[in-house]
Amino acid sequence: MSVASRSDERRPRALVTGLTGFTGQYVAAELATAGYDVVGFLHGESPDVRCRSVDLTDREATAAAVAWADADVVIHLAAIAFVGHGDVEAIYRVNVMGTRNLLEALAAAPRRPELVLLASSANIYGNAQVEPITESTPPSPQNDYAVSKLAMEYMARLWLERLPIVTVRPFNYTGVGQSESFLLPKIVKHFREGASAIELGNIDVWRDFLDVRQVAYAYRRLVEMRPSGGIFNICSGRAWSLREVIAMAEELSGRSIEVKVNPAFVRANEVRRLVGSNANLRATIGELPDIPLRETLRWMLAA
Repeated sequence: MSVASRSDERRPRALVTGLTGFTGQYVAAELATAGYDVVGFLHGESPDVRCRSVDLTDREATAAAVAWADADVVIHLAAIAFVGHGDVEAIYRVNVMGTRNLLEALAAAPRRPELVLLASSANIYGNAQVEPITESTPPSPQNDYAVSKLAMEYMARLWLERLPIVTVRPFNYTGVGQSESFLLPKIVKHFREGASAIELGNIDVWRDFLDVRQVAYAYRRLVEMRPSGGIFNICSGRAWSLREVIAMAEELSGRSIEVKVNPAFVRANEVRRLVGSNANLRATIGELPDIPLRETLRWMLAA
């Protein structure tokens, strides 16, 4: 397959699917700082000329949008990313078939991208009985979202001979702008508004948290290093209990809060402890910026 030549005057172009989403905005800023001309796909209308409204489950529309983007690198973030999303069929349709349509279009494009970064999820590990979890830890997905991401990974292997794919498995991360349907933004909102109580699900869980700015940095560095075929955990290597997070928010805000466990919020097959190893990532891109969880919470409380 011949690869189209790029004008020397043209800045390298990055396509970010889900550009206007929580993670996409931070990734776009990182790539722009690195000199990329950033364009994006989103679901819905936008006045931004850098963006194109695309339903990735529409094969022909996806192919047309890929031709429009004419990108040198692709960061695929668009997905249904909320574990508790009610439409199970949509989870599989968007996360698996939407990704397949994108890869098919990229493989057929006149300009083959120099890197395609696919965002999977650490949820694929489920209740792994090892700590820390490495990229070789056997997957054991415990919900439809996790199964859809693992299925996406297996499907993407079919394209490895035609596309330079890198797969990332981010653990939990948060920051300003994340939906309050996610746990930490929900907690922060209650403290910011001075609530006396909060209803949560299982509070005896441990998670490996990163700041979204660290995640965006990691993605940008992987784009620069281009370790085609690689799989990387995106994590801190440290676990925080939900009780510790709440105590930290109490200290930072100067307020206390009553935690009420609502059985309706307790998920079946809840992953109790999720802690990853980032050794592979650090060996490839170097150290992540040092942003302690306390500073992330302080940033969110002040927003």
